[in-house]
Amino acid sequence: MKQWLDFLPLLVFFVTFKTYDIFTATSVLIASSIVVYGGMWLKYKHLENGQKITLVATVLFGSATLLLHDEAYLKWKAPIINWIFAAAFLGSMYIGKEPLVQKMLGVAFDMPAAVWRKLNWAWVGFFIFAGASNAYVAFNFQQYWVDFKVFGSLAMTIIFMIAQFVLLSRYLKQDINSPEEK
Repeated sequence: MKQWLDFLPLLVFFVTFKTYDIFTATSVLIASSIVVYGGMWLKYKHLENGQKITLVATVLFGSATLLLHDEAYLKWKAPIINWIFAAAFLGSMYIGKEPLVQKMLGVAFDMPAAVWRKLNWAWVGFFIFAGASNAYVAFNFQQYWVDFKVFGSLAMTIIFMIAQFVLLSRYLKQDINSPEEK
């Protein structure tokens, strides 16, 4: 349920953009992000790092958009967030004991170190590509930017995750308390 709440501000932004304009939608995006992530923090006393980055970027880029009345600032939000994630995954290859993807998925998959490194590189590449494609559409196909931000980015992410699962399913950990073992 928590993961779906992350999409709520984006959905509200999309509907408001289609109904009104970019500046009204930006105001609603900032407010809904603060409400959603504030509510999550109040309930769970914790936000994931990605949620913190998204909230801060939304407030900063959204505020710049509103204050300077220039939608270009908001258009840079998605590419920059994606590139920050790419940098985090890349940095984890050289800092710490294990790649970031292993920290995230290690409870579900049991893989050799070489496979974890390859998977981590795949995430780096995905986030670089996602950021570049968001920037390209935002500044070259402005009339489709919001549609791409909502549906194109989501589709890319879902396809990436499904492909990942298919390729890695053989490494899924078996539940040690499964009924067959009892």
